[in-house]
Amino acid sequence: MVQELRINERLVIPAAELHWRFSRASGPGGQGVNTTDSRVELRFDVEGSRVLGPFRKARLKEQLASRLEDGCLRVVVAEERSQWQNRQRAMARLADWLREGLKPPPPQRRATRPGRAAVKRRLDAKGRRSELKRRRQGRPSTDD
Repeated sequence: MVQELRINERLVIPAAELHWRFSRASGPGGQGVNTTDSRVELRFDVEGSRVLGPFRKARLKEQLASRLEDGCLRVVVAEERSQWQNRQRAMARLADWLREGLKPPPPQRRATRPGRAAVKRRLDAKGRRSELKRRRQGRPSTDD
């Protein structure tokens, strides 16, 4: 029943590296909540994984630092009534986190200067605003 976790076409995490724990979920649900261990906790040890190379481990540690606990990613799901559905959600969530963490960072933005036309537009708008404010000043109202 326990299956491997496919992250992408080149990375598959074997079932042996996924550690499961089950417990009773909290909240409403009547007798079902009291009798079934439907809450699922899935742990994946990033540090001790044999599937991930040092480069991938470093990238995951950097990108997912806020989600790591002692070098492990921990997913807890208790949204569904059935343990099987919670297991599926936990695996999908872990796969999403790993995909997100392994994405290469976006390229650094090269600083550029504004073009000549953009500078001219900005200065023209500034001049129009200045002229408008200058015209508002100093004249008493002649509405009488």
